[in-house]
Amino acid sequence: MRIGQCRAFTLIELLVVVAVLALLVGLVLPALQGARAAAMTTKWTSNLRQLIIGHALFANDHDNVSIPGRMAKVGSSNDPRNLYDVGNGRHYRPRWMVVMGASAGFYAYNEPSTDSGGDNDNNKLIDHEIFRDPVVPEYMNNRNYCLGYNFQFLGNSRRRADGLFVRFPVRLHQVNTQTVLFADTLGTAATFPAAQRLAYNPKPYPSNNTREMCNHGWALDPPRLLPESDNCDESRDGFTRSAVDERHQGKAVVGWLDGHVDRWTARDLGYVQHEDGSFPYDATGATNKFFSGRSRDLDPPNVN
Repeated sequence: MRIGQCRAFTLIELLVVVAVLALLVGLVLPALQGARAAAMTTKWTSNLRQLIIGHALFANDHDNVSIPGRMAKVGSSNDPRNLYDVGNGRHYRPRWMVVMGASAGFYAYNEPSTDSGGDNDNNKLIDHEIFRDPVVPEYMNNRNYCLGYNFQFLGNSRRRADGLFVRFPVRLHQVNTQTVLFADTLGTAATFPAAQRLAYNPKPYPSNNTREMCNHGWALDPPRLLPESDNCDESRDGFTRSAVDERHQGKAVVGWLDGHVDRWTARDLGYVQHEDGSFPYDATGATNKFFSGRSRDLDPPNVN
């Protein structure tokens, strides 16, 4: 080769370089994706710790009573008793994550509303970042929320046939601290095989589908339900139910009454899941041990 003459890469050499680079990318990319997933889980875990504190502060301000899943309806929709202080104003029958703002100091809505209409009641999006899961940042509808509350055992203020609350008030000194407060949820989509679930609907009013991800997600059903117990969307049809969502590195992020947050599989929490991903309503072998507040497999409260 003459002095000053540049030698070009052959096609074979270029292909080798490309193959090596592709191999390196293949080795590095999963690690980067894993690190990103871990970072999002860490962020969400931190948020849940703050929400657990918010739950405790509410109880401290209300005679040790656990937050109700949703404030009960009194009289007609226009009855002023249906309006509650949420810290930065009054709101119509707020759900649990909105209620805690008055005590916790972080407000779910920038502008709460006294409007009882369906658009406000079921389509209103949460504003505060503390309620946002980085894995599903768009799941911020207050009805179709990404985090489900253990309402059946910790605060179900729906009415029974005799007019009394299904399970409210619940005072925390009566509850074992090894109890699930809230966890990542599928909402009513848990009822169906994974392949049959539909995309998330941020505005479910006036039309929604139980197959939609996180439909009625704010309410997390315990693993074992009965025909006479409640369910997340109040249909009580013996079929529709919610369950946890293992969306954080193959597990659900769970906040516990004692203040800690960790990741559990649905099975470890007591759920039974079919191979197609669906969670049966009447699952044999399911246990409410971690939901009942007594560290035992108790029946969910009766709605009759």
